[in-house]
Amino acid sequence: MNEKKAVILLSGGLDSATVVAMARAQGYACYTMSFDYGQRHRAELQAAERVAKQLGVVEHKVIGLNLNGIGGSALTDASIDVPEAPGEGIPVTYVPARNTVFLSLALGWAEVLEARDIFIGVNAVDYSGYPDCRPEFVSAFERMANLATKAGVEGQGFRIQAPLQNLSKAQIVQEGSRLGVDYAMTVSCYQADEDGRACGKCDSCRLRSAGFAEAGLTDPTRYF
Repeated sequence: MNEKKAVILLSGGLDSATVVAMARAQGYACYTMSFDYGQRHRAELQAAERVAKQLGVVEHKVIGLNLNGIGGSALTDASIDVPEAPGEGIPVTYVPARNTVFLSLALGWAEVLEARDIFIGVNAVDYSGYPDCRPEFVSAFERMANLATKAGVEGQGFRIQAPLQNLSKAQIVQEGSRLGVDYAMTVSCYQADEDGRACGKCDSCRLRSAGFAEAGLTDPTRYF
C-alpha cells in the first residue's frame, strides 16, 4: 500500500522513454499511458509498448482518442504537410490542446491508482516551440489538478513532474543512455512509416539527430 507510484505519459519517443527510466531510477512503480489519437506516426505506439516492456513498467495503457476529428495539425490532418525545413513561430505540427488532454487523462488514472506523481517529457530548451511544453503550462496544470480532484481537495495533492524541462537534447540522450534506455526501440519522427523508419527531415528528426551528435553518441535511428 505504501508503494510509490507514478503515471508517466509515454509516446514512444526519445524524451518520454528517458522520463520512464528516470522515474524508475527514483524508485517509482511506473504506470505508462499512450494515446492512439489519430496521429499519422502511429508507429510510435508500437515503440511505446517496446519501451514499456524493456523498462519493466507495472502496466502500460493505450487510450483511444479522436483528435483527428478536430484536426488543425499536420500530425492529425493528412491534408496538412509536415514541414521539412525550419520555420518561425508555433509550427503546424502543434496539436491543439494535446498535452492538456493527455495530462487530464493521466490525472484521472493517477487518482484511481492513488499515485501522486505524474511525469511528462516536455522540454523548453531543444523543442519545437509548442505552448503546452512551457514551465508555465506545467505549473498551471498542477494547480488545476489539485483544485479539480477529490484527492487534491482532501489534501492528497498531485505533482506534475517534467524532469527534462531544462535539459538540452544532448543532455537527455546522455542521461537516458546512462540509465540503460535502448533508443533503437524509440520512434521520434513526425511522419515515420509503418516500420518506424524516420524521414530524417522533420523538426523532430533534426532535433534528435543533433542531440546524439552533440552527446557524442551513435544515433540508432533507422531511415526510409
